[in-house]
Amino acid sequence: MKPLAIITGASTGIGFELAHIAAREGYDLLVVADEPLIDAAADDLRRHGGDVQSVEADLATLDGVDQLLAAAGDRPVDLLCANAGTGTGHAFLEQDVALWRRSIDTNITGTVYLLQKLLRTMVARNAGKVLITGSIAGFIPGSFNAVYNSTKSFINNFADAIRDELKDADGVTITTLMPGATDTEFFARAGMLDTDVGTREKADPAKVAQDGWDALMKGEAHIVSGWKNKLQAAAAHVTPAAILAQQHRAMAEPGTADPEKEE
Repeated sequence: MKPLAIITGASTGIGFELAHIAAREGYDLLVVADEPLIDAAADDLRRHGGDVQSVEADLATLDGVDQLLAAAGDRPVDLLCANAGTGTGHAFLEQDVALWRRSIDTNITGTVYLLQKLLRTMVARNAGKVLITGSIAGFIPGSFNAVYNSTKSFINNFADAIRDELKDADGVTITTLMPGATDTEFFARAGMLDTDVGTREKADPAKVAQDGWDALMKGEAHIVSGWKNKLQAAAAHVTPAAILAQQHRAMAEPGTADPEKEE
């Protein structure tokens, strides 16, 4: 039997590219997203020849995570790419509670619950690899995307903590992938197409996914994808928070888009 990989947020973007890599590398797949497009993604992934099961589930809820885990049945999970996430563009005071709560529940609550469930079984088996999609946004106070950046700060920190807790767990590794702005549906879904960051050139999700996969296979703790993002992440550690917030405002405030670049 082939090893099994679970990949969340796999209908588009980085998750979809991670699923393609896993399929090419000989994994059977259980892919999940909160939209019907996940079924079309699964059809595309089947061309690599492995078994691909798709689940449409809302990972912002514990029931949605349980639905995903139930789909795996008793089969051991060899690899998890915890990639699902959603953004919250625009000013915080203008956002509906449902918007920012969904971001917190998807990016944090559902992710943490899924990690706890699967890491328990991986540690019991002394086998398993986990890739968690954080972000360099977690190092930056995110003016006009405040809740999202804060959720990624949590995820980056949380991954470091549980990695240390499990450092003596033989055969289990946890890698954090920290991309910058990537050419995915994220900015459209977050309502950020009228911003500088929403219209500027972005990283190729296939390249970001490959960087994450390579680090995962090596058992590395972290990978910041892209040399510009590495520089930005390094600078964030020594730059005052107020300046970082100002810089983020210039990228993410509505109306900052260059009209020549707007779609």
